[in-house]
Amino acid sequence: MSMQAKEANSVLEKDCPSIYSLLSEAGRKAFFPKSGILAQTAEAKGSRYNATIGIALDDSGDPLSLDCLVKNSGFDAKDTVLYSPSYGQKALRKKWLDRIKEKNPSLGSKTTLPVVTNAITHGLSIAGRMLVDDGGKMILPDMFWGNYNLVFQHAEFDTFEAFSGGKFNVDGLREKLGQNPGKQVILLNFPNNPTGYSATVDDVDGILSAIEESAEKGNKIAVLCDDAYFGLFFEDDVFKESVFSKLAGLHENVLAVKLDGLTKEMYAWGLRVGFMTFGYKGLTGPAATVLEDKVSGMVRGSVSNVCTHSQSLALKALDDPALPDQEKMNYGILRSRYSEVRKVLSDRRYSERFEPLPFNSGYFMCIRLKTADAESVRKKLLEDYSTGLIATGDLLRIAFSSISKDKLRDLFDNIFKACNG
Repeated sequence: MSMQAKEANSVLEKDCPSIYSLLSEAGRKAFFPKSGILAQTAEAKGSRYNATIGIALDDSGDPLSLDCLVKNSGFDAKDTVLYSPSYGQKALRKKWLDRIKEKNPSLGSKTTLPVVTNAITHGLSIAGRMLVDDGGKMILPDMFWGNYNLVFQHAEFDTFEAFSGGKFNVDGLREKLGQNPGKQVILLNFPNNPTGYSATVDDVDGILSAIEESAEKGNKIAVLCDDAYFGLFFEDDVFKESVFSKLAGLHENVLAVKLDGLTKEMYAWGLRVGFMTFGYKGLTGPAATVLEDKVSGMVRGSVSNVCTHSQSLALKALDDPALPDQEKMNYGILRSRYSEVRKVLSDRRYSERFEPLPFNSGYFMCIRLKTADAESVRKKLLEDYSTGLIATGDLLRIAFSSISKDKLRDLFDNIFKACNG
């Protein structure tokens, strides 16, 4: 283990021992190099002759870029083609933390400054490696994004039924926590992919109670909050903040990790800009720095740094006064589609062939087929009705986010006809 990693770990052991105990072997080995190439490059900044960093500059000291790239970027070369820090651009990180605080007014505890990741998938992967050893367990509902199987392939999923009585299955979570004393890693995704369900206010109260009960027993708990679809809440009883806001100051034995980004929140799927933020009751400044360093070291060791052009676009958008109105407009479109799905599903004849799982948010909803095989129906929909859905088990996942409101009734009629054979 690097001496720099040992020094970082000693800070956590002293200031926040519960966080240290939650780190995997990879998490304990992680560090951001403060010596070597990066340190020597930083020391040489401003030198008359700086031959340290692996970039090409023209005779005036500007990036030796290609005009056919830069002229179409909308930015100067330095904001497009140069490297960004492995932590991410500082101004963007601060701006995103401001956004988190604005949209999560319950967040009262100290957090780290967000570290920029190559979108949320990358952040989830880093969190998994940082907190879960090979073969270690992760507790999560049985309805989860299929890509988790690749992102966390080193871990063992310990799942519970997602729903009970049309609500999030808090008792299922509590039972799993009771079965796994010691270190516990939980993964929560609201709004959920694939179901389109977000925890209600009552659900969140139950989730917090279950986790706090486990923490009171001395268990050390990390909760990963996959907030990819954050903000797309369509019902009044849904908790309108991230669960992270409540978990961050819940207990000295609970570490909250927020994974979010531009992808769905700002309708920028291909820019690949995400963020990873830690919240913890009693988080000290030095401990926060260590966590940021470890994540940034893992960024450097995987993708080096996140696209500068994408970060520049993100920062410019966050500074644009038109952003709230544009987000509100897009939200209105998606909410109207959600409402139309609710209206369409009120047709009683559909209940003969399928039933919806609980949904109240996000991009998706799922139906469980009663009389037909989901994969067979999916193929029939493609071949006979030019309709594409995702089949998983006995469910069909429907991305109403990508279907115009006036086509939703036809879509469900097609499903009904395909179920009839």
